[in-house]
This record gives sequence, structure tokens and C-alpha cells, in this order.
Amino acid sequence: MNITELARRLRVHPNLLRDKLPELGFSVGHKAIKIDNRQAQKIIEAWAEMSRKQRLAEKVEQQKSAAERRAQMKPEDLKVVLVPSTITVRDFASRLELPVPRVMQELMHNGILAAINQKIDFDTASIIAEDLGFKATREERGASEDTEGLEKIRERVEHADAEAMKPRAPVVVVMGHVDHGKTKLLDAIRQTNVVDTEAGGITQHIGAYQVVRKDKPITFIDTPGHEAFTVMRSRGAKVADIAILVVAADDGVQPQTKEAIDIIKSAGLPFLVALNKIDREQANIDKVKSELSEAGLVPEDWGGKTIVVPISAKQGTNIETLLDMLLLVADMEKDRIVADPDHRALGTVIESHVDSGSGPIATVLVQSGTLHVGDTLGVRGTLYGRVRAMHDWKRDALKTAIPSTPAEIIGWKIAPAVGDIMDVPDPSEELKRIRATDSSMKATEEVASIRHTQPTEESEGHEAKQMINLIIRCDVLGSLEAILGMLDKIQHEQVGVKVTQKGLGNITDADILSAEATHAIIIGFNVHPTTTAEELARDKKVEIRQYAIIYKLFEAIIEDLQKLLPSQTELTERGTFGVMKNFRRTDSGWIIGGRVKKGVIAPGAKLRLSRGGEYIGEGQIEKIQLGKSTLKEATEGQEIGMNYKGRIKPEEGDLLEAYTEEVKKQHLKIAGIHLR
Repeated sequence: MNITELARRLRVHPNLLRDKLPELGFSVGHKAIKIDNRQAQKIIEAWAEMSRKQRLAEKVEQQKSAAERRAQMKPEDLKVVLVPSTITVRDFASRLELPVPRVMQELMHNGILAAINQKIDFDTASIIAEDLGFKATREERGASEDTEGLEKIRERVEHADAEAMKPRAPVVVVMGHVDHGKTKLLDAIRQTNVVDTEAGGITQHIGAYQVVRKDKPITFIDTPGHEAFTVMRSRGAKVADIAILVVAADDGVQPQTKEAIDIIKSAGLPFLVALNKIDREQANIDKVKSELSEAGLVPEDWGGKTIVVPISAKQGTNIETLLDMLLLVADMEKDRIVADPDHRALGTVIESHVDSGSGPIATVLVQSGTLHVGDTLGVRGTLYGRVRAMHDWKRDALKTAIPSTPAEIIGWKIAPAVGDIMDVPDPSEELKRIRATDSSMKATEEVASIRHTQPTEESEGHEAKQMINLIIRCDVLGSLEAILGMLDKIQHEQVGVKVTQKGLGNITDADILSAEATHAIIIGFNVHPTTTAEELARDKKVEIRQYAIIYKLFEAIIEDLQKLLPSQTELTERGTFGVMKNFRRTDSGWIIGGRVKKGVIAPGAKLRLSRGGEYIGEGQIEKIQLGKSTLKEATEGQEIGMNYKGRIKPEEGDLLEAYTEEVKKQHLKIAGIHLR
């Protein structure tokens, strides 16, 4: 095997690989080009072991340094942050004003695998806050947080009549790294073309689809795989029975693959691995299996318990085998994949948007009972509407939706939030009516809310951040949540983003007036301004931006923040020059002679003039000469003549300090963000 090819597989520079090989016990010359395959395999194994040890050493070092910081930190040094009895990981990170990945990393260090939208209790938040240099104080709330929906599901399962329970279709979630072929896989399964309808080839929303294999239905939840959609992936895992982890055979285990593994494990889901893109020349199945083993997923043919199915979604290879394996896993979990179809319907909202013709529309995955046209829709004890019509994933009309059926429902008074629990209430139950002042009207505003703390007396003395105000309008809640999730990661000392308003539907006159009052930019994602709003925006000089791809939107905001960053002036000391004689005056200064005492001086450098230890003037070097020769620079010890440009006359014995200034534009760097 070629050394360069081996280095590419190990993702290191060939020179670094050659330098490290002797340390690993391999005698390979520094100019070697090829090695035999057997030795190459041994090097791959040794490299993996070395990498593992390095990661462990780094982890231990982080833990020790964190412990030292905690030991040195006094209680009075900790910044106080208000935390409610339960809080999502994202909201917790927002209150700490830290990037979400940093908070999730600290949770993992403490043995807690919590997804970005999962809730943690106050005690857990308090411990994590202290580890990060904060002191958590319980926030008193007027009303307790609503957990009715989840309690209803739990109660329905625990008190269900075993005899009434019947098998239902397994719900499968597809997860993995971006561009590893999740949507292509679902495309191959459904024999439809979803990829071409997605902007930029990236799945923008959560969708649910149902297929039949061997007379058995299987429900698939399509979770977008982009880094922007961590929240949507974690939510997808909560409503699923089985997970498919898609890994590209030519790319291997990536950061989002590991993140998906953590979500699957924390959700306690049975799963299998689909090894995609085996048709590519660069595909290396054994290498990917080795990486999976390192991540704790040992394939069955390697003596482990993880089912790995090599497939090609593009060519349709082994898709039927994958479906058969899914049915096998479902059969092993058949005691758990059951529901009572004769009960009142209960389900989870997996997508929600506002249609210009039909009004609010939401896709609900029915988890228990059967949903009928005409049923009342309740969310958090509030009347949200009545089922006027239902459609399946193929847009065919439905009269009833049994457990594990994804149904698009028309008839909502307002759009529910993604993740809300929909419940068909008992006729005797009274639901609250939606009022304009009701907190339930703010369901869409509660999704992935970004909290912005008001300046305190302590912070007023510091230089204020340069902020960009945004008003965001989206077509669906999934996109709104994903955009807010990306903006969550922007944490910088000098610049920041503040979302002053957000919601669903087209851009209206009210948005323009709000933008004018708050000096905000209006962002429209897959939505358009109304005709009157467009005219009003021109009159009020309000900027409206429209996007169809989330990363384009994010990159544009980063560019705006980059422009707000002030330039930095970098000063470099060059040398010192002792004045021995002032020959004569010129139009701009004087011609002087002297000796370079230290460093190097050159034309163009700025000068400080000091006399008797006191700075008395400033100037600049226009030209330096040695005899009749013009020099580009003069070094220590040389006696030269200089054209000095300045107002103060240099005299014998004065000292000139030469320096240069370079104005550098700051580059905005945000942890965890890699722009394409």
C-alpha cells in the first residue's frame, strides 16, 4: 500500500505519519513510498490504539483542570443564573450564554446523555452550572410547567388492558451524518423522489411515511441529518420504536454519527446499521466496521450484537434485506410494539405549518387509539380545533387513523408546536377555549425560544455588544426550530444576534412596523411578504431577506456579524536608532545621521522620539542611506543617514524607536460551527 493512501485513510499528513511510525514501533524509512498490506493493517490498528490513548489523556486532563478550577473558585466568584424546576438543554445553555455543544459535553462528562431539546431537572442543572462557573438559583414560577401530555401517554400505557392491546406497525427513525444517504434510502424504500424536492439536497422538515413489506406496514420518520437539525433528530428518536443508523461506506463514522448513536442509546431504542454507498470505489466496509466497533457497535459477523446491512440506496441494492431485518427486529420487540386501537386517540405532533388556503395544518403520529374525522383536538387541556379532514403521506383522504399512522390533519384553530401531545378528550371533559391572551396561543413562540438577558448594573460598565436584531418568519415549525438552533451557537464577546420576534406564515405589515421600531432585519424562510408589506418595507426602508436553504441564511448572518467586528491594530517593535548629528532641514523634516543600536530599521517605519528618557515627538523614516547608496533596511551597528519626517527637531543624543503598525480585520470564529 502507498504511504500516501495509508495517511489518507488515517486522515493525517504523510510526513506526520512517517514521523510517528518509529514511536509506534515500525521501522519504515522516512523516504519510503510503499509498504506491504499486512504491515499497513498493523499500522492502522496501532494508530487507532494510539488515538484512543490520546483521547483518554485529553479527557483526564480536562477533568483535572475542571476540578482545579472548581477548587480555586470561591462561591462569591460564581455568576448567579435563574433556573426553573425543569429546563431544556438548549434553554439552559442560553441562560448560561454558552454554546449548546459545550453544555452537552459537560452533561456527558457527568454521565448524562441528554439531547438538545430534552429537559433536565433543577438539581442536575445546578451541578452542571457549578462545573461551568455559575451558581444556579431556583426560579419561582406562577404556574407549574405542563407535563400533562407525557403523563397521559405514560398512564395510558401503564393502565392499558393487556387483552385490548393489538400489534401495530413499528415506527422507524432514520438517523446519521449529513449526506450519508438517509433521504436516498427512504427514496429507495418508497420508490418516490423526495430528494429532488429538497432545497440543496438537504431534508428541510420532518416527514412521516408508511410502506408495506410482506403484508406488514412499517412507518418511517424522516429526520433531517444536517447539523442544524439536532433538535429534530432527537425528537424523532422519542416517538420511534426502532432506529436505522445510516453510515456511508466511503466516509465512515463522523461526529454526527456518534451524536446519533448517543441519542439512540439514551432513548433505549433497538436499532440496526445500514452501511450505505457500497457501490462507490472508495467504499471500505471493514474500515467502517472497525470504526463502529470503536464506537461500541460491534457487528454480528465480528462477534457482536449489532446488525449491519451493506446497502446501496442509489442502486437499490439490499433494500429488501434491510426491510426484512427491520421486520425481524420488530418481531423481537413485538410485546412492546402494541396499542389499544379502540381507545380515544393520543399522538405526537411531528410537523406543523400554516397553509395559505387551508390554515394551520399539523402531521400527527397516532400512538394510541384511533383518530376519526370530526374528533375534537386537545393540546395541553386547551381546545385546539376539530378534525375537518385527514390525509395519509400520499395525500390520500383518511376517515380513520389507527396507531402508528402518520396523519396530516386539517381543522386546527392555531398551529400546535412540534412535540406537542395531541389528545382526543372524553366528552365529559371540558377544554379551555383559546383566547387571544391565553398562553397556549404562544405555542409556536415557545418552540426553541432563545432567551436574551437584559443588561444588569454589573454589566453596564462593560462595552456593549454590537447586536443584529432579527424578525424570523418560517413556513413550518421544524424550520423555525432549526434556524433558532443554529443561531443558538453564536456566542461571541463583541457581537451577537437577538431574535426580537418569530412565527409562522407570510411576512405582514405588522412585521414591517416591528422591524422599523427595533431596527431589525426580517428573515423569511420559504415564505413571502404580502404585497402591502413589500410596499411598506420600501417606504420604511426595512430590509427583507428570503431564503430556501438554512445554511445560506446562517452564512449571511455570520457575514453581517463579521462586518460589525472592529479592526485590530497589531504593533511590532523593529529597532532603535541613536541620533549622532542633525545635518539640515528638509520640506517635511530633517536629514540626520546616527547608529542603529538594536534590531532592524527600514523606510516606512514609524518613529518615537525620546530625549532624556522622555518621549517628545513622533515621526517616520522616509529614506535611509549608507554613503551614496540607498538601503532597504539597516541592521544593528550600522552608521547611516536618514530622512526623518516629523515636526520635532532631532538633536544629538536623542533616541528614535522604530515600529510598524498593521491593521488586521478580525475573523469571527464560533465554536462548533464549520461553514461550507
